[in-house]
Amino acid sequence: MPGSNSAAAEKVKPAASPAADKPAEIAGNISYHAQYSPHFSPLAFGPEEAFYATAESVRDHLIERWNDTYVHFHKTDPKQTYYLSMEYLQGRALTNAVGNLGITGAYAEAVKKFGYELEALVGQEKDAALGNGGLGRLASCFLDSMATLNLPAWGYGLRYRYGLFKQVITKEGQEEMAEDWLDKFSPWEIPRHDVVFPVRFFGHVEILPDGSRKWVGGEVLKALAYDVPIPGYKTKNAISLRLWEAKATAEDFNLFQFNDGQYESSAQLHARAEQDMIARFKERKADRVSGKWSEFPSKVAVQLNDTHPTLAIPELMRLLMDEEGLGWDEAWDITYRTVSYTNHTVLPEALEKWSQIVMRKLLPRHMEIIEEIDKRFREMVISKHKEMEGKIDSMKVLDGSNPQKPVVRMANLCVVSSHSVNGVAELHSNILKQELFADYVSIWPNKFQNKTNGITPRRWLKFCNPELSEIITKWLKTDQWTSDLDLLTGLRKFADDEKLHAEWAAAKLACKKRLAKHVLDATGVTIDPNSLFDIQIKRIHEYKRQLLNILGAVYRYKKLKEMSAEEKQKVTPRTVMIGGKAFATYTNAKRIVKLVNDVGAVVNNDPEVNKCLKVVFIPNYNVSVAEVLIPGSELSQHISTAGMEASGTSNMKFSLNGCVIIGTLDGANVEIREEVGEDNFFLFGAKADQVAGLRKDRENGLFKPDPRFEEAKQLIRSGAFGSYNYEPLLDSLEGNSGFGRGDYFLVGYDFPGYIDAQDRVDAAYKDKKKWIKMSILNTAGSGKFSSDRTIAQYAKEIWDIKPSPVA
Repeated sequence: MPGSNSAAAEKVKPAASPAADKPAEIAGNISYHAQYSPHFSPLAFGPEEAFYATAESVRDHLIERWNDTYVHFHKTDPKQTYYLSMEYLQGRALTNAVGNLGITGAYAEAVKKFGYELEALVGQEKDAALGNGGLGRLASCFLDSMATLNLPAWGYGLRYRYGLFKQVITKEGQEEMAEDWLDKFSPWEIPRHDVVFPVRFFGHVEILPDGSRKWVGGEVLKALAYDVPIPGYKTKNAISLRLWEAKATAEDFNLFQFNDGQYESSAQLHARAEQDMIARFKERKADRVSGKWSEFPSKVAVQLNDTHPTLAIPELMRLLMDEEGLGWDEAWDITYRTVSYTNHTVLPEALEKWSQIVMRKLLPRHMEIIEEIDKRFREMVISKHKEMEGKIDSMKVLDGSNPQKPVVRMANLCVVSSHSVNGVAELHSNILKQELFADYVSIWPNKFQNKTNGITPRRWLKFCNPELSEIITKWLKTDQWTSDLDLLTGLRKFADDEKLHAEWAAAKLACKKRLAKHVLDATGVTIDPNSLFDIQIKRIHEYKRQLLNILGAVYRYKKLKEMSAEEKQKVTPRTVMIGGKAFATYTNAKRIVKLVNDVGAVVNNDPEVNKCLKVVFIPNYNVSVAEVLIPGSELSQHISTAGMEASGTSNMKFSLNGCVIIGTLDGANVEIREEVGEDNFFLFGAKADQVAGLRKDRENGLFKPDPRFEEAKQLIRSGAFGSYNYEPLLDSLEGNSGFGRGDYFLVGYDFPGYIDAQDRVDAAYKDKKKWIKMSILNTAGSGKFSSDRTIAQYAKEIWDIKPSPVA
């Protein structure tokens, strides 16, 4: 074998050993896959070839556990949850898989026999591009917890070939390139060629002689299932993420016609999960083929992760009525008791509204069912809740207020059709009950509940931050915190211990150096690990207020330029890092990306200040990048306009890794601050219940901008950061009302409080003992934010499912 590691590879004899857990046997199994599951020329065994062979060796373990779990669920027939999400951001699977299986050390030793370090092979893996933001990462954390808790549950999603996009930063700002994660193949997925369902589009509805209805004609494609095994941590269970891919043949499918309604088409593909669930319901007990449909909600729970998979509701109704012969009332009762809905947003643009015209053309039978759901809901309100009759226009599913663009309100359809609706943080759930869905609460007061989000402590501390994890295990004298995160409170009694402080600081510095290397490799910018690492990473959106962050950096730069050399000596050096993708058509978000890069280009090359301040945009933010940034962070910005971020989960990841948050009382920030202690959180900004009044004041011309806010904007206007026209972006912060003006997200109002909070950060960071104690107490207070806790609550309080461990 030519290449740097060929001689070492030739010494390892291939031997199939799917359950190997000893390094020599594992190496033999890796060699076996290199030779007998080949994807490359036989003489090559470079890092890429070694990664794929290693991944397929690990996959053997996963398939064995997956098969055992599948058979176990089949035999014991527990009630099972099907988690439907349009997005899953799994991140790299290799580290997670060997970690959850407890064979990291054995695999590290095995790959050394080929001349490789495990970390080098991990770096060959591309992130699966199955989404674009926190919604997808949350879903992946949830799957990890479902498997770890031995719950009978599967995830369902779509096998996106290109995902969102790969972000490239040029002089023009953000440019989008197609994701290439499937250019070769994914070693983790297993195509299920026996799990194929038809997906129909267009056509028409026929009324049969017995009065039943049938959807016929149109175009039909096939949905093929791909399974990705998800192992639990220290358990024998491995559940499945089932991804659907559309397969079309030329004679069956008119692609041009299909493309007329792309978005709804992908959602309809997702609805294949319902056929799959019904097939499994029947498969597990022979007598169900002939009926026993009343049992269905006691055996199946469907969770909708936001409004994207809403078509599962009319699809389940269609299958029960048109395919299984049930009447409306029975089908509705089953659907209502089976489906539950998680709301993730109060933003109007994210509360999906789909065109009735497109849906009626594309999915005529589903549209009929939605019309009937809407009609019966309105009739129910009039007959049983007469006092709510005046509210029907805002509550109904079908909105025809604009006759040219009648829409289906998907959130309303979810609320009307689900037995449970939950928000994802205490503040967010209260806003849902008191504002967004208040009228529905009058009808169904017990339907609404809260399930504060969580994150998996395996990926987000144990595996991504081994230095800190080892210290935590040492001081707690157990590694049980990895699956019982509340044990972290045990760190509190050591929060002043000088030995812990020294170890903690050393671990943090190691993570900062790793992060500095990533920044150099990704951007060419050299950053100082002894400076304060200040990070904001999330989707670029005006409500998340990256603009507030960069305006603060601009103001900091201006003040530094005005200082004497002696004054600069007293400054807390800071490296500001911002990362995230702006949607390709979101012009203002892309202007913010451009501004961050333009500010960085000037600041980082200014010898008068670049020892005190650097500004770096981190390109192509994804899960793997987050796994480097979060452990290396010291301050993290979660600064959305209060009441607009449903929860956030990156805030939880940062706190868990001993990072201190500067933030508003928004989303899960409220609960994080309660758990870690008010003194260990830098708070600023308007509260959620003030926002509407402040916007009204602005509209009435009552807002008086802080001089510091004006200084920052003026410096940008002066051309200090280049000749790009930032006028439209700055205009959005000005004026008292009007589209794209009037500072809807209160950047100007919160700016002075933000700058004052940053001054408190600078002062606190100078006191190293105080800062490390704050860091320790953030980790110690993160126990509540485990996705294990969240999923245990879903299982008990919404799904009514119980653990079903493989023996």
